[in-house]
Amino acid sequence: MLFQNLLIENKERIRYIIINRESKLNALNKATLAELHTAIVDAFNTATVGGIIVTGAGQKAFVAGADIAEFVDLDAAGGRLLAQHGQTTVFDVIENGNKPVIAAVNGFALGGGLELAMACHIRVASDNAKMGLPEVSLGLMPGYGGTQRLTQLVGKGKALEIILTADMVTAAEAHQYGLVNHVVSQDELLPKAEEILNKILLRAPLAITAAITAVNAGTKHGVNGFETEIEEFGKCFGTEDFKEGVSAFLAKRKPDFKGK
Repeated sequence: MLFQNLLIENKERIRYIIINRESKLNALNKATLAELHTAIVDAFNTATVGGIIVTGAGQKAFVAGADIAEFVDLDAAGGRLLAQHGQTTVFDVIENGNKPVIAAVNGFALGGGLELAMACHIRVASDNAKMGLPEVSLGLMPGYGGTQRLTQLVGKGKALEIILTADMVTAAEAHQYGLVNHVVSQDELLPKAEEILNKILLRAPLAITAAITAVNAGTKHGVNGFETEIEEFGKCFGTEDFKEGVSAFLAKRKPDFKGK
């Protein structure tokens, strides 16, 4: 599969999706978002892929925001459709995916870039990373889930401060607020992301999917997260992986999960 704005690399069971617009600081234009949708869905549907690492090309930026030039001619209806399309085809697809997705944040993650990172299940940042939602400086507000996911991650007060001031936060601050899981040097960024993902890939794939579903349910309006947990927990008992996990535990050996 060939892309104009993405690089796809496979490393055993890990699939890298790299936003490759380095001269534009990897900004998300319509074409890139369309390619991201295709690449993410393909990775989720490919049996040999166990998990995904999303990152940006180069050392300057993960994604420095949306491509503002595409906003110029939009009216209110066009802006609504832009946000709706982006959320439903990319950001929500990532969050609700059946496989773990880790954002490896190098350099700037601003606006849509931070929203992309927040849609991922886990975030690892390099110590030079700068993050923020500067949309109010343009007469806008976050439109790709930023107001919701940032609040879930750091709490209402801190989310409002970050959004309303439009200030950037450092990697260390982001870690302190709970916005990122780990901060490492640039050289250690991808190895750390791989370390976490490889540990996850030792576990039962269907149980991983069930856990993602249950955790996400707790953040959805009108959905009872506890009931979702009970349902997903019950489903696990009907899998071959459950039988293998219990058998391996009792035999004091490592399990060999098949995702069945």
